[in-house]
Amino acid sequence: MTALHSSAPLEPGVEVDLVVTGIAHGGVGVARHEGRVVFVADAIPGERVRAHVTDAKKKSFARATAVEVLDASPDRREHVWAEAAIARDPEHRAGGAEFGHISLERQRALKAEVLADAMQRFGGVQLTAEGADDAADALADIVEPPPVFVDDEDADPDPAADSGLGYRTRVRLHVDPETGAVGPYAARSRRVIPVESLPLATEGINQIAPLAEAMPGVDTVDLVDPSGDDPRMLLTLTGEKQRSGASDPIHEWVEDRGFLVRAGGFWQVHRAAPAVLFRAVRDAIGELIDDGRFDPVAGNLDLYGGAGLLAAAVAEAAGPGVKIATVEAEAAATEDAAENLSAIVGALAHTARVDRHLADLLRASGPVRERLRRGTVVLDPPRAGAGNGVTAQLAELAPMNIVYVACDPVSLARDTKSLRDSGYELTGLRAFDIFPHTHHFESLAVFQRA
Repeated sequence: MTALHSSAPLEPGVEVDLVVTGIAHGGVGVARHEGRVVFVADAIPGERVRAHVTDAKKKSFARATAVEVLDASPDRREHVWAEAAIARDPEHRAGGAEFGHISLERQRALKAEVLADAMQRFGGVQLTAEGADDAADALADIVEPPPVFVDDEDADPDPAADSGLGYRTRVRLHVDPETGAVGPYAARSRRVIPVESLPLATEGINQIAPLAEAMPGVDTVDLVDPSGDDPRMLLTLTGEKQRSGASDPIHEWVEDRGFLVRAGGFWQVHRAAPAVLFRAVRDAIGELIDDGRFDPVAGNLDLYGGAGLLAAAVAEAAGPGVKIATVEAEAAATEDAAENLSAIVGALAHTARVDRHLADLLRASGPVRERLRRGTVVLDPPRAGAGNGVTAQLAELAPMNIVYVACDPVSLARDTKSLRDSGYELTGLRAFDIFPHTHHFESLAVFQRA
């Protein structure tokens, strides 16, 4: 490696000593070198590290990866995944556990900082009190701890249950096209890294993972461990798009409620996460009911509804007589939702793009529009968020309440600004650490029409 002198420009391949002062969206540390921002992977705010510069194309910032810790944070831990540890060359570190070297409590604090920063910069919402003595303490309760999955409620707690390990029920591995080796990608690349284990994955996933096998002619290996069925492997062969077995039905359990889902369909990856979000939406609807703000026979909607998990949560809070329509672009998921919501007489499942369905509703008759105006919208959009188009449509429909589940804080913040500018008030915000040892988390925001 080339050592970097203080007067030399940042260039890929050089090493530089940096003091990490903050955290950025995406799980990377923030440092400065001669006034230029450097985003540093595998570092913790408060540390001084030696970092290898990987990208310096932009004039405003560069990217680097820590290769040595010069002054360690008290929150630094031995990495939960040996193949992702700082001792390995950055090009050979497995991706997917970018917070695995940080204590779980500090992970949550960093995620809270990211959420607060996003909501302030992009949403115009201040989550901490002006002039708070300790911003970290003020944010401490924003991100709730990782859920603990207990298979048997009468069993003694597992002492390792709060380690944040062994939770992933869905894992995608990749195959090196030249060697056939199977493994995750390296962080921020498409280089396959052979590994001996998958510490974030469930025992069932680890039992069937073909980590020591060569699989020429295969592009991806998807491993699925449903709560109601045996683990299974879905393969995508080279040159094909369809995964083998992706359309097979599998069964998931949320509390005592069963859900039919396609093996290749969307489902939360943490074993306990579906129950966490189910309860969060149920509780949010319950509070709206208590406040007299929820109309069970209005035009209630579940947008980006998937297999109907959140619509079922609404029904649990409001009762089986609730009227609610789910909207999902994936036809197979809509079929599953129709089955999962079949006991709810007033539930309908529509296969449509959300923006097109809302456009149809905006052309509806006066009585239909009035029912929608009295209704509540639940939405769980993809990582990019609902976007200005859908938020503008929602503002025009003007439902009484919007319950927004988000997997990306910046997208949520941008949509928050759009909704607030359209006359909605943010009345509740929770966040859930359902992706321990990664920078990801989920949020739930409640908006009410002023």
